[in-house]
Amino acid sequence: MDPEQRQGWTTASVEAVPRLDATTDPTPGLVLIYSRLHAHLPSVLPFAAEATTLGREANNTLSIPEAAVSRHHALVERRADGYWIVDNGSTNGTVVNGERVGARMLRDHDIVRVGDTVFRYAAQGVYPYGAYRLDGDVVAAARPFEHGVQDAALVGGYQVDAVLDRLARVAQTLISVVITGESGTGKELVAREVHRLSGRTGALQAINCAALPANLLESELFGYKKGAFTGATTDKTGLVRAAHKGTLFLDEIGDMPLEAQAKLLRVLQEREVVPLGSTVAQPVDVRVVCATHRDLEQRVAEGTFRGDLLARLRELEVKLPPLRERREDLFMLVRHFLTAAGRPKTRVTFPFMLAVAHYGWPYNVRELESAVKLGLALADGSELDLPHLPTPVQRALDGHGRPGARPMTPVAPPPSANAAQAPRSGRSQAPAEHELRALLREHAGNIAAVGRALGKERMQVHRWLKHHDIDPEPYRS
Repeated sequence: MDPEQRQGWTTASVEAVPRLDATTDPTPGLVLIYSRLHAHLPSVLPFAAEATTLGREANNTLSIPEAAVSRHHALVERRADGYWIVDNGSTNGTVVNGERVGARMLRDHDIVRVGDTVFRYAAQGVYPYGAYRLDGDVVAAARPFEHGVQDAALVGGYQVDAVLDRLARVAQTLISVVITGESGTGKELVAREVHRLSGRTGALQAINCAALPANLLESELFGYKKGAFTGATTDKTGLVRAAHKGTLFLDEIGDMPLEAQAKLLRVLQEREVVPLGSTVAQPVDVRVVCATHRDLEQRVAEGTFRGDLLARLRELEVKLPPLRERREDLFMLVRHFLTAAGRPKTRVTFPFMLAVAHYGWPYNVRELESAVKLGLALADGSELDLPHLPTPVQRALDGHGRPGARPMTPVAPPPSANAAQAPRSGRSQAPAEHELRALLREHAGNIAAVGRALGKERMQVHRWLKHHDIDPEPYRS
């Protein structure tokens, strides 16, 4: 398919509706996580009122032209209790959360695999995702936000764009922002983005409120005069004054001691700061951005956080989604980290991305970045494969105590006992890349053994490996 056809197809799949966001669009559907054919597939598959079909043939609602997909592979139908995905007796099966299924009711964020294409199910709000390609391109006509944020450090598709859009609207004001989210979701990057978009001429000053005891935190924030306490041999300008005309970023604000909270509240109310050991207030013009992984409302209820301070700080709250809730950004992030490491041409295999798609990423983007760095260190060639991932990520395909992650290979039903005792008969169709890699792992890179399993000569196996640019050497261990 040429680029013009692809663009027309992609745009048509999302342009027929007005600009919507995921909270106002009621449409359910599948959001593409990864496919080797991602350049030729739409980013979303909105579900039709009654039935939606997936398969290799062109007459399906979504045609996936790959060998691992059957002609009429699966359908999604609306039933009284929700949307069900039904396998049509496909060769390689329909897989939901790592388990091959005959029919399964879909639940929000389920991971669906059809052949070598992986999606996540969105119970509503699927249309806005259609504007965002896995390679980072955006279909401008279908973009749900009128103004884009250029050169943002935060990488992602629709959900990241939604965050950046909210920030852009308030960036050039003094509105205080609280950024919430799990560890590793990119809260500091968002704070830096607020400062960048603000246009403020002063510096960004950052401090981790959980890293210092109360007395040190206060001296770092508010500064002190010479002689204010033992060891104060000179005057010190605190971070609040250092952020004059700029931005003060308070990381882990939920862990700030109560004594410091009272003084910070005064700074916000009076727009002035009194250094320790001084009685003279000094005016400050500072924009405050905070971040926390804690529930601040709960901290207020427990008496460990001031409600009046929360009201001052949380003029706008931005919640960053965990990586497991935006799996459609995984490939884009992997490519970003490869480029940042100076290896933009490094390829990733389907088993690599399959494990990445199924893993829960409890430490979010930071953990994914570490996984890519490890992969680059372990890989000998220009390709990242499943064995190059950290062991916990590889085990996402093993199902060892992980709900919804069952063994993924083989996807097809196992052969009978008699068939296992003899070589397979020669096949007329070339095996898919993932099948070749699975056989290489199974036979430790022994080409002759792979050939016997496929009922083919060694030379034919070598031709298939060359076609898929697979090096058998890493499997020989």
